[in-house]
Amino acid sequence: MGSPKITRRAMLGRTGLAAAAVGLTLAGCGSSGDASPGADASSGGGASLTPVKLQLQWVAQAQFAGYYAALDQGFYKDAGLDVSILEGGPDIVPQDVLSAGDVDYAISWVPKVLGSIEKGAKITNVAQIFERSGTTQISFKDKNITSPADLKGKNVGSWGYGNEWELFAGMQKAGVEVGDIKLVQQAFDMNGFLAGDIDAAQAMTYNEYAQVLESENPATGQLFTPADLNVISWNDVGTNMLQDAIWANSDKLGSDAAYQDQTTRFIKASIKGWVYARDNPQPAADIVTNAGSQLGKSHQLWQTNEVNKLIWPSASGGIGMISDDAWTRTVGIAKGTKNETGATIISADPPATAKSTTYVEKALTELKAEGVDVEGKGFTPATVTLEQGGA
Repeated sequence: MGSPKITRRAMLGRTGLAAAAVGLTLAGCGSSGDASPGADASSGGGASLTPVKLQLQWVAQAQFAGYYAALDQGFYKDAGLDVSILEGGPDIVPQDVLSAGDVDYAISWVPKVLGSIEKGAKITNVAQIFERSGTTQISFKDKNITSPADLKGKNVGSWGYGNEWELFAGMQKAGVEVGDIKLVQQAFDMNGFLAGDIDAAQAMTYNEYAQVLESENPATGQLFTPADLNVISWNDVGTNMLQDAIWANSDKLGSDAAYQDQTTRFIKASIKGWVYARDNPQPAADIVTNAGSQLGKSHQLWQTNEVNKLIWPSASGGIGMISDDAWTRTVGIAKGTKNETGATIISADPPATAKSTTYVEKALTELKAEGVDVEGKGFTPATVTLEQGGA
């Protein structure tokens, strides 16, 4: 595999590490010159590849393992696509980059994009990759916070930037308003939580939760364990919202036949990447590490495993399908939950163009015909041992 072409711009990542906004091109870097398993015959071995840019919503990490795997394993190349993956960061809004026409596709959470669509962004959810929410609120056992109602009067951390809506919805469902807590602007790390400044901190199952478990408990000299923590999962509370989805340009979907076909091929190849990550978690984690992620090896594997849990098994008929129930719940929360200023994400239902299952349905039909397991009903998570600092 040749060296990827990389450009970097320093910034602070959510893990507290120096990260980068990276344009990474690996198309054509499969393990051999032969077509990868499951290659599309229609790609035509000698045909030129179509350049495609994908904007991530964060830096390189296993949250995006499927896309990096699709690149590394040659699935995009097999689909006739020369894909460049652009890293995100705290100062990059993926849907804005897509709406501006600077990229072809973007990865972002549904509630964040719904707000942009109401403001005029013409983009469409074409594949809902994550079926479950990875957002939690964690606390140490001595805080006695086991439910949203217990957050009243506590120092509650949130990153903001649209990450807070499940928290606010869960609190308000329990009768706790934003004014009933002390809302703490949480940094993109767990230092404030570990220092005791935050009673209940926001944590993704695949990232910040692991950061705590990788840290030493000063009372024991050993790493913290799950037994030291209480976890509020918004999946359990019922205020979980749809997260990572593939977004496309609405206008081009409506008028450009080539873009329509490209979108199906892009989704299909991306799904192959996620199937690879499901069936090969350690190699998938290694692929992301080799792509430039600065996370440690055990943390990267933990992240791959936890992200797999958000996708598999698919309860929607196949990875990428948009559940009507989950969409309706997300829209309802976006319309009915208030932030600290009393504002909601959106004031009315989004337009019909906010989502489309046309392209993912075609991709899934083709994959099933090829014998690809797109539902993962037999998925069993791996057991991952975290090392100190995620090493």
